[in-house]
Amino acid sequence: MIHSVNGLDVHILEAGYESPGRPLALLLHGFPDLAYGWRHLIPILADAGYHVVAPDQRGFGRTTGWVNGYDAPLAPFSVLNMTRDALGLVSALGYRRTTMLVGHDFGSPVAAYCALARPDVFPSVVLMSAPFPGPPAFPFNTADSEAAPAQPNNESQKLAAALAALDPPREYYQQYLSTRGANDDLWHPPQGLHAFLRAFFYVKSADWPGNAPHPLKGRTAADLAQMPTYYVMELGKTMSQTVAASQPSAAEIAACKWLTEPELAVYTEEYGRTGFQGALQAYRVFSDPELNAELRLFSGRTIDVPSLFIGGKNDWGTYAAPGALDLMTTKAATKMAGVELIDGAGHWIQQEQPARLGTLLLTFIKEAGGADHTNR
Repeated sequence: MIHSVNGLDVHILEAGYESPGRPLALLLHGFPDLAYGWRHLIPILADAGYHVVAPDQRGFGRTTGWVNGYDAPLAPFSVLNMTRDALGLVSALGYRRTTMLVGHDFGSPVAAYCALARPDVFPSVVLMSAPFPGPPAFPFNTADSEAAPAQPNNESQKLAAALAALDPPREYYQQYLSTRGANDDLWHPPQGLHAFLRAFFYVKSADWPGNAPHPLKGRTAADLAQMPTYYVMELGKTMSQTVAASQPSAAEIAACKWLTEPELAVYTEEYGRTGFQGALQAYRVFSDPELNAELRLFSGRTIDVPSLFIGGKNDWGTYAAPGALDLMTTKAATKMAGVELIDGAGHWIQQEQPARLGTLLLTFIKEAGGADHTNR
């Protein structure tokens, strides 16, 4: 199904639409996922009485209307414009509000800004794998201070230099994914696209024995270097080279019931067709001060609707931004129901443990008081 929204033709997967008047559950995926990543969860929520909608986000899959290419304008991929994509989709579907909003990975900050900017339309939010530390803030109470000369924000450059100075030299994955060569590295890897995607999904899952995540003390090179190389890469290596060292065996692939070979082939076909640049633009937005400046409109604002964070016990994503989890639970979200870390799940929670995830979502919505509203 295709819907015209905010300059896009948005491709969605949906279930439960046959029964009019159902409450809306909107599911926002991350990188390098697709609407298809929710395939195991969609029927669970539909069986519970929801109209479930999962779009291919801007830059991904079969959603069109965005400009492909490294030199394409980045502004359409800003967090607030992708938030407008979600808002427009709710309206296009004939709803005034969602009953359930879930964002995973990069879908998490989009969902967070949905709830922050339009709590009337998004009266609850579930964030998965990527904690929300709050919007960037203006400095407080500086009117009577002695004016200091403006200093450029070069924290990222300092961190990159510190990581490069390690032995062996390292590089943060977001920095790599922002480079001009990243798309081709991912799209045309030496081992082939299917094998690369298999290894990438594998190393970030609970199936890979190397995942034993824990909180990091700070955003220093030494702290970040404790993460696996798919997060803090060896400088000069591509992502395809990085994950190739952990390629699962034929027996491990056969044992993977949450991502079978035919299911993985869907990803291979889609990314083989589109490449990764549209999906990578969001990482470049993060490093663009001008595109992040608009987020200061929400300086001091908090998420004041019922919220929940869900991670996988074997997912480093919960701790990849040191301090973000604490900021979310103590400051950024005032009605946080809790932090749930699911056993037997790495980064791909909705694929690895959909039944447990479904139970948590339905329990949360019932306690948040949204289960009985159709919201059309």
